[in-house]
Amino acid sequence: MKKSRQPITILDVARISGLSKSTVSRALSGAPNISEDARKKVVEVVAATGYRRNAMASGLRSGRTGIVALVIPDIANPFWADVARGAQDAAAEMGISVLIFSSDWNPDREKQHLQALVQARVDGAIVNPVQDGLDEISHFDLPTVLIGSSAGRFPHLTSVSSDVEQGVALALDRIMASGLEMPAFLIGDQERSAGERFVASIHKWANGRRIDSSNLRIANGHYSVDGGCKATGMLLDSDTPPTSIFAANDLMALGAMQALRERNLECPTDVAVMGFDGIAAGEVTTPPLTTVAKPSRQIGDESFRLLMKSIGGERGVHLTLPCHLRERGSLPDIIPLRPALAG
Repeated sequence: MKKSRQPITILDVARISGLSKSTVSRALSGAPNISEDARKKVVEVVAATGYRRNAMASGLRSGRTGIVALVIPDIANPFWADVARGAQDAAAEMGISVLIFSSDWNPDREKQHLQALVQARVDGAIVNPVQDGLDEISHFDLPTVLIGSSAGRFPHLTSVSSDVEQGVALALDRIMASGLEMPAFLIGDQERSAGERFVASIHKWANGRRIDSSNLRIANGHYSVDGGCKATGMLLDSDTPPTSIFAANDLMALGAMQALRERNLECPTDVAVMGFDGIAAGEVTTPPLTTVAKPSRQIGDESFRLLMKSIGGERGVHLTLPCHLRERGSLPDIIPLRPALAG
């Protein structure tokens, strides 16, 4: 009778990779004290051999479960789905499982999720807080990485965020390059630091260019298509409807374009629209949505890797990632600068 194939062990991974068992073990657990070359070599051998850790035995030895949590506001928003994918892909390389919780922008639901993940004894959590508060996590001293605009409120915690200030500048420079006036803004709840940070970035951009920003036109709404549509409707029904709109996320921008269609207005001829996120859905609108793209998958990837280091004791790291402009079609063409006349 043919003997069944023996399962691959950590000793086999060590032998094939040419590394010690302890180095392989540290790589698999996400420990920070290991070179990227060694970590990459272990990942390649694991992928080639199909090695699977005995999570229960490993957990008994290390006191860890091999499970981390990701708490985000809205899994239905493609931006947050991409963040989750980035974290999950990075976790898969290390044999770690990710539990994903969606708070739906509800602080009570978020609190329930935080309590559940602490009770489940997960090794750590990546969190974008709904109300900028982390009382539950802080109380239990759980290794945590923040994503989003709350990082500045908790400097002792590791964080990963996109450069909102730089992204806002990219968007406003592009709008002004079309010869348009200062746009109207669609922003979520300004009581959260995300809204405050967005507005502060607008003022800083304006001050640097000597543009009066004392009377910004801001319509608040939910960070959703419906929220953007309703907020835009109020702007369009005013005595002086805007000629351009800059939304704080792409779903609100898509809602703005919906409101224009409902009133038989053309984008960008009648009203130009700029988004902020870079979700794929913006590519298939009519016209396609010009937007500032935040590095969603990289945010998920980097936050997971920093969480592994935080679990190992390295905390207080703050990473800010740049945004990028994606030209599509919801803004007028850039007006070329006129050459200076010869003297």
